[in-house]
Amino acid sequence: MSRPLLEDWRREALRTNLWVVPSALSGLTILLFLATVAVDRVAANGAVHLPSWVDSGSPDAARQVLTAIAAAIITVVGVVFSITIVALTLASTQFGPRMLRNFVRSFGTQFTLGVFVATFLYSILGLIAISGTFVPHLTITVDFVLVLGDLGVLIYFIHHVATSIQLNQVIADIANDLIRSIDDAAAVNDPQPIVQIGPTEEEVAAWLSEHGAPVVAVKSGFLQVIDHHRLIAEASGAGAVVRLLYLPRHFIVQGRALALVWPPEAAPAIQRALDRAHFVGPYRTRSQDMVLAIDQLVEIAIRALSPAVNDTFTALACIDWLSAGLVKITTMAKPAHVHRDGTGHIRLIEAELPYRRLVDGAFDKVRQAARGMPAVTIRLLEALARIMEFAVDEHQTCVLMRQADMLLRSSEEAIPEANDREAVAERYRKVVAAARFR
Repeated sequence: MSRPLLEDWRREALRTNLWVVPSALSGLTILLFLATVAVDRVAANGAVHLPSWVDSGSPDAARQVLTAIAAAIITVVGVVFSITIVALTLASTQFGPRMLRNFVRSFGTQFTLGVFVATFLYSILGLIAISGTFVPHLTITVDFVLVLGDLGVLIYFIHHVATSIQLNQVIADIANDLIRSIDDAAAVNDPQPIVQIGPTEEEVAAWLSEHGAPVVAVKSGFLQVIDHHRLIAEASGAGAVVRLLYLPRHFIVQGRALALVWPPEAAPAIQRALDRAHFVGPYRTRSQDMVLAIDQLVEIAIRALSPAVNDTFTALACIDWLSAGLVKITTMAKPAHVHRDGTGHIRLIEAELPYRRLVDGAFDKVRQAARGMPAVTIRLLEALARIMEFAVDEHQTCVLMRQADMLLRSSEEAIPEANDREAVAERYRKVVAAARFR
């Protein structure tokens, strides 16, 4: 089921650092240096002739040029990245700590750092290559070309950072993460075996509740991703059934039960399998966690509604994007939480993510922060009406109406202006009119 998401998580873990791309570019720079200095040595022996403009003068002049380039490059890197981190730190007060993480995982950031580090490394290698009367003229000329390229990359980087911290761009990026997470969740359902044999889900659940042996977590942290394929294969080999008690996004505590296993004698084998199939880290990732993007949009909205910021329009934009995500969640096929092996036996039962949890997570904190604010209350009701049009069953309708009822009661209690209360009531009636299953 989760193999594509597992690979996505691994790629994300590889992206969230500042050493992979710079290291790769540094390796390519070393190869480039070896090639250019080899040509320089051949030219020094008179076997080939370089163009007249490939001339760096005496060894002392060449050393001064390379020293100046290396010093300039390292100074620019230090100043530009320091100022950028200060700007991002200030922006994170409104957008949350996600800004700094996005800065680290951005390919533009990694590429810019890598290009400057590579040029600095190339200059140092060029200095080392100068010996006696030998001057690597081609190497120094290529270094000039790299410096010109660095200038273009610097302009790109400043544009990239200035764009990435703009309000609408930050919110849209988070919303796109939400949409991708929903699409990933909708696309990973395994085709179940045509023949489904063995105990039913209800029977297996009862056995696990009464006789299941707990398997404890060996590490504290956020559950980031689950390798379902490996876990199902291990459970099938042990003839066991596993119930997972946590979803990716939950914080697990070392020593507490992570899963239940039946029969109990299979618990040691499943313990080893869980150690390899559960990945725990210090932060949440979007690979199997669509709630993460919802929480991030909500975080920006409630920060915007705080008295210190008082930015209502940012909150309204977050509500609009939340409604777009919840429309997709409302219409998506419900992901399977019971998984069978190739023989048709149940091997894995996952914890479910209720629809109400998603809706409440998107609306509760914003509604509470916006109590007594007619503009935000009206936009929340408009979002609910928009989502209600796509409700597919009575349960979804009830969950959405529950939020609408709370918004109406809150407006009656906290909004003093009668015309504002009437505007809220009008939007509430539109939610009711859109409730097809009411």
